[in-house]
Amino acid sequence: MDTLDLVGLGSRHNSKVKTYSHGMKQRLGIAQALLHDPELIILDEPTTGLDPQGVKEIRDLIIHLSKSEGKTVFLSSHILSEVELVANRMIIINKGKTVVEGTVSELLNSKILKVTFEVDNVANAKKVLENARWTEKIQSFSQKEIIFQLESDEIGELNKFFVEAGISIKAIVPSRSLEDYFLKITSGTE
Repeated sequence: MDTLDLVGLGSRHNSKVKTYSHGMKQRLGIAQALLHDPELIILDEPTTGLDPQGVKEIRDLIIHLSKSEGKTVFLSSHILSEVELVANRMIIINKGKTVVEGTVSELLNSKILKVTFEVDNVANAKKVLENARWTEKIQSFSQKEIIFQLESDEIGELNKFFVEAGISIKAIVPSRSLEDYFLKITSGTE
């Protein structure tokens, strides 16, 4: 496969680079890095300044290079949600020092979760929570949701508490994010 085709620029091979969009220039840079068929590719902030479609295209390209082309891709990025979607291993560096490293799934497999409870009536839910042990676990409220920081085995207990208090639960959405993990890990390091 031609390198320009690989990065999605095959149809633009006769175009002047000055006519390329920012995303196309990012892909061209990756194509340049691939010219000598390296085993290792280092990308620094490859999605910076791209629109959502461009971000997806670069993300898909990185995944393709890794899985289908057998390349090792080192990705340096501050956009942690993107790292979470493409990386299988990561290192978190804070102030020039490695804080933690491992597989993304291992590092995100902590017991603490951000859990969103979508309820029928937030005002009523707030009232029943006033004197409950769950109050200290609340992160935020919105018009339809209450977000808690819970251990995984507490989700069922809180759901039971709400049901017994007559609060109708529409959805329970647990999540772990790399951003939350990063902030937790780096907040206490010097």
